[in-house]
Amino acid sequence: MDAAESPAGHGGEPVRGPEQPSGLLDVLNVASVVLDTEGRIALWSPQAEELFGYPAQEALGRYAAHVMVHEQHVDLVVKLFADVMATGEGWAGAFPIRRKDGTTRLVEFRNMRLLDERGDVYALGLATDRSTVRRLEQDAALTARMVQQSPTGLAVLDTELRFVSVNPALERIDGIPAEDHIGRTFHEVLPLLDAEALESEARQVLRTGRPVIHRRIMGRTPADPDEDHAWAMSLYRLEDARGTVLGVAASTVDVTEQYRAGVEAEAARRRLALIADATTRIGTTLELDRTARELADVAVPELADIAAVDLLEAVMEGRRSSLGPTQAAAIRALAVQAQDAPEALAAADPAGQVARYGPDRLVTECVRTGEAVMVAQVKDEDLPRIARSPAAAELLARAGVHSYLAVPLIARGEVLGALDLKRVRNPLPFGEDDLLLARELASRAAVQIDNARWYQSARNTALALQRSLLPSHPAVTGGLDVASRYRPAGATTEVGGDWFDVIPLDGARTALVVGDVMGSGISAAATMGRLRTATNTLASLGLDPAVLLAHLDRITAGLDHYIATCVYVVHDPGRRECRIANAGHLPPARLRPGRAPELLDLPTGAPLGVGGVEFTTVTVDFVPGDQLVLYTDGLVETRRHSLDERLDMLLTLLDGPARPLENMCDHLLDTLHHPDNHDDVALLVARARQDP
Repeated sequence: MDAAESPAGHGGEPVRGPEQPSGLLDVLNVASVVLDTEGRIALWSPQAEELFGYPAQEALGRYAAHVMVHEQHVDLVVKLFADVMATGEGWAGAFPIRRKDGTTRLVEFRNMRLLDERGDVYALGLATDRSTVRRLEQDAALTARMVQQSPTGLAVLDTELRFVSVNPALERIDGIPAEDHIGRTFHEVLPLLDAEALESEARQVLRTGRPVIHRRIMGRTPADPDEDHAWAMSLYRLEDARGTVLGVAASTVDVTEQYRAGVEAEAARRRLALIADATTRIGTTLELDRTARELADVAVPELADIAAVDLLEAVMEGRRSSLGPTQAAAIRALAVQAQDAPEALAAADPAGQVARYGPDRLVTECVRTGEAVMVAQVKDEDLPRIARSPAAAELLARAGVHSYLAVPLIARGEVLGALDLKRVRNPLPFGEDDLLLARELASRAAVQIDNARWYQSARNTALALQRSLLPSHPAVTGGLDVASRYRPAGATTEVGGDWFDVIPLDGARTALVVGDVMGSGISAAATMGRLRTATNTLASLGLDPAVLLAHLDRITAGLDHYIATCVYVVHDPGRRECRIANAGHLPPARLRPGRAPELLDLPTGAPLGVGGVEFTTVTVDFVPGDQLVLYTDGLVETRRHSLDERLDMLLTLLDGPARPLENMCDHLLDTLHHPDNHDDVALLVARARQDP
């Protein structure tokens, strides 16, 4: 017979087969005794033997009053027995008994009349130890009171994980009356929670008996359907005295406040970590573009999914910007960074591009007022005020930009630009904490950006001066093919000291000059320009190289205590020679076909400006095909190698395959100029031409 054919029991439920008995009666250890009409014991259960101490063979047939009742209460008990037998009404009460061993115990009785099929009358007595009953009553009362008054939500679920009972605290937590829990599952009662995970863990508890302690649950209930809450739930398996599994007990505590406090504390920790990170990562150099990239890199992804660092074009040009309410803002994008937001990245201005943002744009409002602009929940109508164009607004819409924040970059009281932030993947909108963090990042970065801006401006000025003072010579002059390079130093304060020159002289001769003013910056560049002018003037007089250096020495001595090194070469193609004088400079290298490259052995001489030292002119052969390499110390000096090692490396490179002069210059610079050598470099290579 299947379930559909099973006979219905009480309430319409199918009649079930035998089930495991409850352990409660075992705990009570109820003794059963049957008496005949005279009060003699007719039946005596094993529990009676244990309770009263008399084995069955001693109790059967004896008057129950003599075996089961203390002698002080025999008369009362006999009367009560007679009343039960006469009226058929049961009686309950407690009497002290005297056990066979002489000890006394308080026992609770239940008596009732029995009638068999022949009409014979008997009495049934049920007895159990009164202290056991009281203990169970107290436990039950205590448990019930605790369950009802506990602030913790408590529930009992059966083995099919349906609610059997819930306490008032759980009613308040769930926002559902107790009766609406009964007989239903987690999923049926609380569909907004992850019920499948809860039920899976509850089944695990049923199967293994291992409890689940403080399992965190996040979600919403009818008690507060508009806010997420956090609960700590514990699950325990329930068993009776025999070990039969009855179900699962669940305790639930609302820990929303603690959870939120933890989230806020973690957010605060991450904000502090981000600020500390920004302190070490932003401003590692004085390069403007790199500093902007460092700010964007710090902001993504911790603060935003896409970040742009924008500067006002007027600021980039060294002017203060003052925007009126109806004026557009010309903004240069310095850096853009994104995390998994390709469409939003495509909508951003490419780094280096200047775009005009109308007065209605939010970034324009930010740089005009010097105040942050935040749109926590971006709507469709907000996108045109965020994007630079309708096409960019469409890209932002497709990317799913849902929150926007722009904070001004302010340094020394001047608005430089803005840090522009958007969220796409991060589901949370920008909030006040994010605003505070963005302001802190922008404030720290703005000073570094301003430093880099002024540094770059000063460096550009020095470079412009330096380049304006360097010659623009023809590739061929007199009997020489010539190539040259100038590479500025990486820092503003180190720009300006090195120079070279190629000066045509009469008789097809050519003067070659390489020099280095000791010092740096704009003043050194200016000194270099004065020495170069003096050298050109003196060279036109046809002076011997040593005499020319002597005149330069006197000129340099009067230039604000500057000194300089210099090597001066006059090439005479008719004589096939070079006449060279050196003022404290590194020796030129000569390359001759079929021979190893060499450093010319010249008297070093004293630097220009020292005074009182004679210079010497040395004549060396320089036939067609020979090459001369003149350079400043920035090409070969490093902090980690000796000068001799570096000069040997120069000769090794020159001993390589023959190269065109332009290629040779690039090869020497790329190979020898070390990144940690923050000095500028002047390089001049000349080759004697073949006779016509």
